[in-house]
Amino acid sequence: MTNIKSQVVKICQDVKNASLNANQLDINLKNQILSEVSKFIMAGVSDIIKANLEDLKFAKNNNLDEAKIDRLTLNEDRILGLSQALEEIILLEDPLKKVLYEANRVNGLHIRRVTVPIGILFAIFEARPNVAVDIAALSLKSGNAVILRSGSESLNSAKILVGFFKKALAKFNVDPNLICLVESTNRDYVKWLLKMDKFIDVVIPRGGKSLIEMVMKNTKIPVFKHLDGNCHTYIHEKADFEKARKILLNAKLRRTGVCGATESLLIDKKIAAKILPSLAHDLYTNGCEMRGDKASQALDSRILKVTKQDYYTEYLDKIISIKIVKNIDEAISHINKFGSSHTEAIVTEDEDAADEFFAKVGSAIVMHNASTQFADGGEFGLGAEVGISTGKLHARGPVGLEQLVTYKYLVDAKCGLRK
Repeated sequence: MTNIKSQVVKICQDVKNASLNANQLDINLKNQILSEVSKFIMAGVSDIIKANLEDLKFAKNNNLDEAKIDRLTLNEDRILGLSQALEEIILLEDPLKKVLYEANRVNGLHIRRVTVPIGILFAIFEARPNVAVDIAALSLKSGNAVILRSGSESLNSAKILVGFFKKALAKFNVDPNLICLVESTNRDYVKWLLKMDKFIDVVIPRGGKSLIEMVMKNTKIPVFKHLDGNCHTYIHEKADFEKARKILLNAKLRRTGVCGATESLLIDKKIAAKILPSLAHDLYTNGCEMRGDKASQALDSRILKVTKQDYYTEYLDKIISIKIVKNIDEAISHINKFGSSHTEAIVTEDEDAADEFFAKVGSAIVMHNASTQFADGGEFGLGAEVGISTGKLHARGPVGLEQLVTYKYLVDAKCGLRK
């Protein structure tokens, strides 16, 4: 057994041992631990920023792009947001021991389907130190153990944040291995962890498309995944123009580096000549490059020629692709072909059109008259999220507390004998 493999097995065994009683932790105790972490974070703002500055220095020296640097950055407001997310998670109900189904059968069996933790999670994240807090908190509250593996660009920030969880767990006499951070940046650790299907129950990759693809190729463990966030905003023929302008500007440019940012704009042919010049003005004056089809180029000279690949692209930058569509059917067809099943929005005052869009678009999150940047567990009232899942099994959209539990059947009988 290689040295790294033996170390990985030891990590998994320690986490497994810590997880055995995690589902028995009292909800009040779990909330006390989370509250303590929140206090540690607020008391440690200057230390967090200091550690984060080391990560930012590393990131800039290694030429990370602006989107990743934006995700990596922790300032006072974002650190306050981490603390607030913990307080919101504290207010959520305990997701465990909920009875989903109950029946008294004629064969004498009393059957209950009850929620239980998934077990051990393995979360890999890149330039996203906030993910360490979100996943650790949700894992604890849902009775799961978690192995966290930060990218080298966010390791210093992750160390100090995970350290607060370990300190809080120890204070309340809970095994600190319940939340484990792999501190080595050697990629062989990831390779071996992805082979630990005897220990790990779910892998949660939070990063770019290459990370998710690497995980999918190298593990037999189930994965909560989204390959990218190629999100669309469709301006329907019966849209309110002022709403459309505000929604699109927010959806594209509030933060270009988040996975819920709109990357493609679709406009109904019937209103394109009236609204596109205004939309293009808003985008252009805010520094956004526009790449459109011939119909959109004919309406505004600032729009560059689009390629087919553009329609598949998650830019994470001030770039947007544009297409003028014949009607809602073509808009839906375009989204289902080119989209990544993440988040799509329709802007319209026609409720029937919104209902059709809801029914026919196959993405995990579908919105009406709202910015796609609302695609976030906190905004959905989930307290936080471990990621946005674009798969169709078990968890879809923001993965929060309820998606981090599974269930088992509890069967009682007086003397159950099957005939």
